Amino acid sequence: MPDRWLQIKGDPSVRAFLFQQSRVESLFDNHIDRIHGIVYSLLTQKGAFHVKVHYSSSQLTCWFADDAYRYRVFVKEEVLHREFLDQFRDCRIDHLQPLIDADNTQAILNEFRRLRTTDQTIYLRNGSINCVNGLIGMTFSCDGAHYIDHKTFFEKLETFATADIDGHIAVSA
Repeated sequence: MPDRWLQIKGDPSVRAFLFQQSRVESLFDNHIDRIHGIVYSLLTQKGAFHVKVHYSSSQLTCWFADDAYRYRVFVKEEVLHREFLDQFRDCRIDHLQPLIDADNTQAILNEFRRLRTTDQTIYLRNGSINCVNGLIGMTFSCDGAHYIDHKTFFEKLETFATADIDGHIAVSA
């Protein structure tokens, strides 16, 4: 786990035109609570230890404890199919001693929802949760990326506003 909140600036050309863009509703946006329910189940019941939600392109990238060297990509309607979760066996990852539990997973997903939907210009594009190492990854519309341990993430919840043009989380004074 990193000992600091890692913030990485992305493509300067994206930041240069940030205020000339706005979020376009994606399939995942239209079903965000359902998507988060699926992610929650993957992480707490189906053996996934790392899930990345690509909100803008409506895809999930998942790593499972029983096949950790391969990631799997699931897209759009495939994820929303009513039997999507049935393809995964029930599998807990308690033996890996995850640092993020079920309650924290739900709280993170709630915050992802807020960061995705609150602002039409500066918004969450991708969010990831790695339960085993306790890290959260976030990429914003300004092309800034953040990697933060879940404890620091929760400590900063009251001060999170949104991301600024350089991809840094703007913290209220």
